[in-house]
Amino acid sequence: MTQPLLDVRGLKTYFFTEDGVVKAVDGVDLQVYPGEILGLVGESGCGKSVTSFSILRLVDEPGRIVEGQVWFEGQNLLALDEAAMSHIRGNRISMIFQQPKSSLNPVFSIGDQIAEVFQVHQGMKKKAAWAKAVELLRLVGLPDPESKAHAYPHQLSGGQAQRVMIAMALALRPKLLIADEPTTALDVTIQAQIMDLILELRERFGTAVILISHDLGLIAEAADRVAVMYAGRIVEQAPVRELFARPQHPYTQGLIASVPVLGRRQERLNTIPGTVPNLVNLPPGCRFASRCQARVEQQLEVCTQTEPDLLPVAEHHLVRCWLYQPQPQATPAAEQTP
Repeated sequence: MTQPLLDVRGLKTYFFTEDGVVKAVDGVDLQVYPGEILGLVGESGCGKSVTSFSILRLVDEPGRIVEGQVWFEGQNLLALDEAAMSHIRGNRISMIFQQPKSSLNPVFSIGDQIAEVFQVHQGMKKKAAWAKAVELLRLVGLPDPESKAHAYPHQLSGGQAQRVMIAMALALRPKLLIADEPTTALDVTIQAQIMDLILELRERFGTAVILISHDLGLIAEAADRVAVMYAGRIVEQAPVRELFARPQHPYTQGLIASVPVLGRRQERLNTIPGTVPNLVNLPPGCRFASRCQARVEQQLEVCTQTEPDLLPVAEHHLVRCWLYQPQPQATPAAEQTP
């Protein structure tokens, strides 16, 4: 592989609440290569969205990035001042948020909001920026873009609002696009259209994409590589075909097994027993240990005592699990002197 476009190292983002410190992202390592789509999957609350907000330094109080590095095109984004970071947001890295309508300003027209991107980042005159905005709306397939540019967010459907968000995100042809659940709350037909649009624009502009989703079918169809998150950690990372053909981590296996398969009769869907651990009071050892049937079957006591590292089990395939690693030797007790 070439050098990564984005290299996240040891990222930790904690939320300091009255109930304690919530370790939402707790030591994440992640790479995104030029032009690829990296799928980031996991249950709700596992840290996917917080990871994306941390990359762009959009974490609000009581959250705070407490440790780590985020390298993008040779710069550590966590070391930049706010002015430099503001120039990168929307220019070299853009983001599509989960709720498109709530991300748009309700008192400005769609055209004005897209045109502002060109005015702020490129110093373009208002008339020229407006023309570029209409051109972008046409590019993302919005019908009658000249008229729609004068519309306000409340006048758009969910699918139209998502197209507007994509137009804004791609206005300056960023090197990296972060798409956080881009098809949530859209019907199946519109979901397919939005994903086709993202894939088409990736092909046209060579934009790398972090695709955040809990929809494994979507990830299997669109991603080149997949990173699986659980309780603030990456637990498995592999090329998409390798991951779905040979999932190694028991959590990944559980996720894939829980997806219903068309044409297969099942009286009940497979489920993963137990619940995600409290991120304020994390258990020692592997964070999935209390839910892991493989640990019980293999009688692995180390799983509840020491957390495994994220290590390779095959080429480009990393797993955080004691099933595939040498277990640490117990330290012998010191001999007692009489």
